[in-house]
Amino acid sequence: MLPQDTDLPGPETALRKVIIDTDPGVDDALALLFAMRSPELKIEAITAVAGNVPLDLTVSNALRMVEIAGRTDIPVAAGARAPLRRRLVTATSHGMNGLGGIEFPAPEIKPVDEPAADAIERIVSRSPGEVSIIAVGPLTNVATALQAYPWLAKQIREIVLMGGSLSGGNMTPAAEFNIYVDPEGASVVFRSGVRVTMVGLDVTRKCILTDNHVREIEAGSDALSHAAARIARNDLERWRQTGQTGSPGRAMHDPLAVATFIDRGVVRLREYFVAVETQGALTAGETVGYSEVPLRQSAPLKDLSTLSEAASATFVPITRVAVEVDPARFFKMFIARLAGRA
Repeated sequence: MLPQDTDLPGPETALRKVIIDTDPGVDDALALLFAMRSPELKIEAITAVAGNVPLDLTVSNALRMVEIAGRTDIPVAAGARAPLRRRLVTATSHGMNGLGGIEFPAPEIKPVDEPAADAIERIVSRSPGEVSIIAVGPLTNVATALQAYPWLAKQIREIVLMGGSLSGGNMTPAAEFNIYVDPEGASVVFRSGVRVTMVGLDVTRKCILTDNHVREIEAGSDALSHAAARIARNDLERWRQTGQTGSPGRAMHDPLAVATFIDRGVVRLREYFVAVETQGALTAGETVGYSEVPLRQSAPLKDLSTLSEAASATFVPITRVAVEVDPARFFKMFIARLAGRA
């Protein structure tokens, strides 16, 4: 187990209530199948958001994963079609349909009529202090719920999110995709006071799915394993066809966030104050972490001499950021569950 820089909650024996907010997406789809195969989780709902692909596709893909997993007891709610203030930017790496071009049958079930933000409020308010959110897409749905229902921040147990980076982005030199798509929404979440665990590119880039992993998934014998193997194999082939170099395969960004929620020993966490840049033309979506220095803004302009140099002389580091990862521990759980061995 990796050493931890911060105290963590003790092991929990009861089912842990979660809402999964997602924008499937290849790795989102694998994360959903992984979560639905994890006996520690009681998935109260899946809320879909526009991100990797537009909302109609993220909803359909979430419904497909629910059907494949045989978990039609889990409601799927449609959320935001666009970020809070920006035009939607999607990710071409997930293909036109979000699943790398793989065609699964159209889902037979439908999303619930309730909007995602309302579903989040209802589920959390019904069990205050007991429901966590695993967010693996842009944070628009979660931000919308927090803005519409201000009291909700004190009732959410925790938010574990895939997003951000303290070591550079993948959309711009500064910004990771999920935060880049909706930096204003991300800022709402990080400033909400909810306990946040950030699983960003600092660790997800070290969890690379390879041919050996895919072969293990392909050895599974049920519908979930077969679907996961098709998605993973196709994604690796597409990765190679695009001429990607420097990596043997795809980073498992979103599955690592799910794994971190289940088993904190997968990562090492360090406490930071995390601020999201929303103003910079070149840096919007950057997550800036402060741990041991005063929180400062840029130097004041001459014509705005009243602007304080320091946003705050003191700050509270309330975000746990994953700074190291144990890839072997992650893949042992991830692959075994997708293959139906655990």
